Amino acid sequence: MIAIGSDHAGFSMKEELRAFLKQKGIETDDKGTFSEESTDYPDFAHAVSKDVEDKRSRLGILICGSGNGVAMAANKHRDVRCALCWNKELAELARAHNDANILAIPSRFISLKTAKEMVEAFLNEKFEGGRHARRVEKIAII
Repeated sequence: MIAIGSDHAGFSMKEELRAFLKQKGIETDDKGTFSEESTDYPDFAHAVSKDVEDKRSRLGILICGSGNGVAMAANKHRDVRCALCWNKELAELARAHNDANILAIPSRFISLKTAKEMVEAFLNEKFEGGRHARRVEKIAII
């Protein structure tokens, strides 16, 4: 199960990504928003992050205009490592080196094609562990 959420700026891309994932047989838990009406990004970032934090969802995807707002809100949650990515390579490295469990997407700055490539890479890449595990363990201060 993948938790997914967006604000109004990411709504259209979220809907496209949900359909993309469904075609691949991947179930999503849509945390909203459900229209392009103006909303507050932290509401959806916290909902997705709570699912990942509580292990109800293996991974999460968050989308807003810049990706920054949802990433900042998500990273307030214990054991959440949300990575703002702009291309496939960053999404791969976020999983492989940082064990990121939420992908933040900047909908106003990347194409749907790039977003799909990022999501696919993020979901398929595995954490390498080793020296990276030591570093990841040093991230949380709580």
